[in-house]
Amino acid sequence: MPTTSSDTRVMDIETYLKNRSELVTACIEDYFSPPDPHVPGILREAMKYSLLAGGKRLRPALCLASHVACGGNEDDVLLSASALEVIHTYSLIHDDLPAMDNDDLRRGLPTNHKVYGEAVAILAGDGLLSEAFLMILETADRIPVEYVISALKEVARAAGPAGMVGGQVLDILSEDKEPDKETLLYIHQHKTGALLASAASIGGILAEADSATVMALR
Repeated sequence: MPTTSSDTRVMDIETYLKNRSELVTACIEDYFSPPDPHVPGILREAMKYSLLAGGKRLRPALCLASHVACGGNEDDVLLSASALEVIHTYSLIHDDLPAMDNDDLRRGLPTNHKVYGEAVAILAGDGLLSEAFLMILETADRIPVEYVISALKEVARAAGPAGMVGGQVLDILSEDKEPDKETLLYIHQHKTGALLASAASIGGILAEADSATVMALR
């Protein structure tokens, strides 16, 4: 059977995502591998355990794609794009905890708290969230600082109580219930959708795109 243009586009997208996933994973490894005498070894190990446990790296790929589409250079925002994966990983560590979803496995591996205990897992998630903002700040070496600050605000909103955290709260409160359509929409738009939307928009922000373009990306 001949290959159609649709098949080619799908393969192109799959190849793009695979290549960007490898790029982001390498960036994360480089960033988190050097030993830091100020960080306890078990904490560093727990953070890296979940970061390098696989995943599609979709959020970084969206950021990189939107940045290039707006005329930017992919290398300039690789660290910021990778920071989105770090935030996503923090959310997964906390989501798996007994107080939340109480999951034993994540991507075929024992969850962070099963390996390192609940206390270290909580702190590993906290550490990842803090480190992610430092990663974005380092983009100021390549991008004008006012755009980096705008990107930080965008990500903070997406990851915070009006975004991902708020969605998680409603998800927990809806357990063992039949939430209405409005509640379900809120959960999906905030718990998952907020960080995905910000991934696309900060790519534009860091490319110095105008507000209309950033809104369209979001």
